[in-house]
Amino acid sequence: MYDTDKLLKQIEMLRLQMTDVALSKGITSLESIALSQELDRLLNIYNEMKMKE
Repeated sequence: MYDTDKLLKQIEMLRLQMTDVALSKGITSLESIALSQELDRLLNIYNEMKMKE
């Protein structure tokens, strides 16, 4: 299970990484898409945690 603070830090780090990759390789690059999907997954986990509070 994720700790909320740890999860938020992971989300922010992934968001920054995705932005860097999108700017350097394009938003439709496979790496950008993979990072976006992982970010979506983490955001869904975060939303589920918040709904349970």
